[in-house]
Amino acid sequence: MRMILLACTAALALAGCSNEAAKSDAAAHTYSAKQYQTAVADIARPEADRAQDAARKPGELLAFAEIDPGEKVGDYIMGGGYMTRLLATAVGFNGKVYAFQPDEFIAFRPEYATEQDEAVAPYADEQGNHTRVVPLRGPVAAPPFPEPLDTIVTAMNLHDLYIGAVPAGTGPKAIAALYVALKPGGTLLVVDHSARDGSGTSDTDKLHRIDRQTAIDALTAAGFVLDGESDLYRRPDDPRTANVFDPSIRGKTDQFALRLRKPA
Repeated sequence: MRMILLACTAALALAGCSNEAAKSDAAAHTYSAKQYQTAVADIARPEADRAQDAARKPGELLAFAEIDPGEKVGDYIMGGGYMTRLLATAVGFNGKVYAFQPDEFIAFRPEYATEQDEAVAPYADEQGNHTRVVPLRGPVAAPPFPEPLDTIVTAMNLHDLYIGAVPAGTGPKAIAALYVALKPGGTLLVVDHSARDGSGTSDTDKLHRIDRQTAIDALTAAGFVLDGESDLYRRPDDPRTANVFDPSIRGKTDQFALRLRKPA
């Protein structure tokens, strides 16, 4: 979205048009799942990723996040690399993806380190230098992004900032770090499992869920502005009382998807 605005502004300025017209033209741009078909259909994506596509709707999610070619994007708490691989194609050869895996997660489950290595390996040059996709590790509340980012994506991870295993205050500290990491006008995309309305963070440990309004309150308290919300993963039949890993509900949980902006 930001790149499109700049392009429209430049083109219309050359034509003698006003900045107001440029902004109007950029605002009229709409994102669709179709424009991310190349990323979703990438033959390099593992079968395990494709098996999740029906539930995770990657094209629609990338459209909601408004990912543009050439962007610098952070995949915050990358897990097995599902989003990393999609973002790598979506940003193109002129973009960059910083795939962050927290030290705390690797200490809890060492396989996260191996999965990170495997996810970024295909994007290294012949000398093994990381180019388009760069792996990062560090404290969960202090991701070491080396340059200002256009977009940060975090999927199914916000609740982990409030579990009992992390120090008190980790949530606000991590959210503040994400705010600082973004460029003015940058976007934060958050997807997570919905807890019962009004439950706050009480279900983060037992059920791995967080109350939607609690998430919004925490994010906006850090300075973010809610820019959009999607019903992509809305599943009203989920009573939101089961652990998300329970076989009866896994892959079918009610989830919220939020797009927030750092004011320009």
